[in-house]
Amino acid sequence: MAKHLEIGAQGEQLAMEYLIKLGCKIVLRNWRFKNLEVDLIVKDGDTLVFVEVKTRSRTDFGEPFEFVNIPKQRRLIRAAQAYILKHAYVGEVRFDVVAVTNGAHSELTYIKDAFWDA
Repeated sequence: MAKHLEIGAQGEQLAMEYLIKLGCKIVLRNWRFKNLEVDLIVKDGDTLVFVEVKTRSRTDFGEPFEFVNIPKQRRLIRAAQAYILKHAYVGEVRFDVVAVTNGAHSELTYIKDAFWDA
């Protein structure tokens, strides 16, 4: 596996374990629809949460959450809309970001309600 994919997979695993500790139930990991992907889909109580996990080994070029830019947010929203339509989901939805710096010491930042579908 390529190093960047390995770092990403480690970050997703850390994020998933963190969300489970918070009481979230994992629905799916790496859900794909056409060219779109959602890293984690979880249930937080009655809310369906679409989670983007951004992992970086270093922060020389910015914090991981800074890479969840507007185009990335739009792709995640489109993926969420496809999931909701395909599964006929009705209820509350939220978009969260988990930022992981996976260097010598792993750091995790959880941003609840990171952005909204306009």
